[in-house]
Amino acid sequence: MKRSSDGGWRAALAWAAPVAVFVLALFYYWFGVADRHAVFLYAHTTVNVPPAQPFDALTVSRYWMAGLVAAGAVLVWYPLGLWAAGRIAAWRGREFDPPAGWRVWALCAAPLAVGIPAITLTVNAPTLPPDLAAACAAAALAGLAVAVLPGEWAARRPIDLAWLAADGLGLVPALTAVRAIELPGRGLSITAPVAWGAAIGGTVAGLAWLGIMSALRAWRRRPGPGAGALLLAGLGISYLCLPLVHYLIATPPGFRYITAASNFFALEPAVQALALAVAGAQAWGAAALRRRGFTVEKETSRAPRPQR
Repeated sequence: MKRSSDGGWRAALAWAAPVAVFVLALFYYWFGVADRHAVFLYAHTTVNVPPAQPFDALTVSRYWMAGLVAAGAVLVWYPLGLWAAGRIAAWRGREFDPPAGWRVWALCAAPLAVGIPAITLTVNAPTLPPDLAAACAAAALAGLAVAVLPGEWAARRPIDLAWLAADGLGLVPALTAVRAIELPGRGLSITAPVAWGAAIGGTVAGLAWLGIMSALRAWRRRPGPGAGALLLAGLGISYLCLPLVHYLIATPPGFRYITAASNFFALEPAVQALALAVAGAQAWGAAALRRRGFTVEKETSRAPRPQR
């Protein structure tokens, strides 16, 4: 079987170029073409909240969240593209060698590190200050580091990738619900018991989902992913896919806006660290228990049966 790609830097460039162009095009649209008042909710207000200003804390978070929304879009089409390339290559009797995710990211790094600030510092009004423009680029690059990782699995192991995505859903409650414990201290109409109940209840629900997935894996005899892969899947769904879904679905038609960071991240660093620690512990525990269970099952299946 012939190879359809050498999987080196040339192949990586063929995929990195459209990724970089896509992200830059989104930033140019959001900051230079679309209505800023709609995309970033200038002058937006709710009960007991003053109208949003271009550089208040809430609006500032929308600017750098644009980088995660863009990375979320890449996380959708990039693995699908590599999956399709792999299927087409197999149909043509060729072996497809997908580019390494780190190479694709490395080739995107310089264009985005330069291009995103170049856009946000110069187009439309108000332009962003240098530190905020750099934050937008940093968020996009951080999100992209996660978004391009599933590409190799999509091309070579699409079924395993689907299982991994289903597993990652189990970490979403910990990554997004633990932050509820800080809400009572921010003047919201939610009591501390309710906030803690939501955080603990969500975490328990996530554990239950991981238990269901573990049972399904045992039934289908599919070994589980490592803790790192599981945690990255949860991070990608929670902080890339969900902000993208919010942008596309949870906003009024014709008035799509970038979500504020507080909808997905804790405002207090200690609370955000706690959410990451809980999710990391869940990923490590699930991976360890599955590995142990799979090993025991494997050894049991190999054990000689007693003579009758």
